[in-house]
Amino acid sequence: MHTTCDTILRDGLSRLGLTLHATAVADLCRYHAELAKWSQKMNLIAKAPLAEVIETHFLDSLTLLPVLDELPATGPLLDIGSGAGFPGLALKIARPALTVTLVEPRQKRVSFLRHVIRTLGLSGIEVIDERIEPGQNTLHGVARSFPIITSRAFTAIAGFLDCAAALNPRGGAVICMKGRRAPEEIAEWQALSPASPYSLTKTFTTALPFSSIPRRLLLFTKTG
Repeated sequence: MHTTCDTILRDGLSRLGLTLHATAVADLCRYHAELAKWSQKMNLIAKAPLAEVIETHFLDSLTLLPVLDELPATGPLLDIGSGAGFPGLALKIARPALTVTLVEPRQKRVSFLRHVIRTLGLSGIEVIDERIEPGQNTLHGVARSFPIITSRAFTAIAGFLDCAAALNPRGGAVICMKGRRAPEEIAEWQALSPASPYSLTKTFTTALPFSSIPRRLLLFTKTG
């Protein structure tokens, strides 16, 4: 499995124009092996062929790397509703120096994330078992601030930005991962949140490497 994962992952990274250290590629495949093992006992991700799993979850998460490289802040990064670890855990493996906090309210997924972190011997990453609500500026009762926030758990831009705002400092970045409907979703956000403290400052356009499914990475900056 590791060799097959390695081949698919390297092919996808090449098509995306990304380069990772061999250690990161190996750790991503170890992550996938644990994901496959745990998914036999609990519903972490939908069942799919290996190449589809690698593309839909791992490579999709790594499309954020060029966005992170353009940001003035180097972390810490907050991943809200991390689920099985996408994108936050995948980004941590790809960028070991990045400090990452994964927030996930479902205990079984929290156990999985902590298991992978222990298995890979990662440091500079924590998992917090909590559900973040709009206006919340604490995690487990402690005030926190994250210059970079992202998530794959939210369907609506407005709801995501509402949950991120109190944890994101002025000048901070929020990255929304969207697809074909990005223009409509931006319009919905503008209509629903005319007084939002966020401005859409850049859109990164890419596509998944095997299926060519379009991706729009929306970079919001907290200006208010």
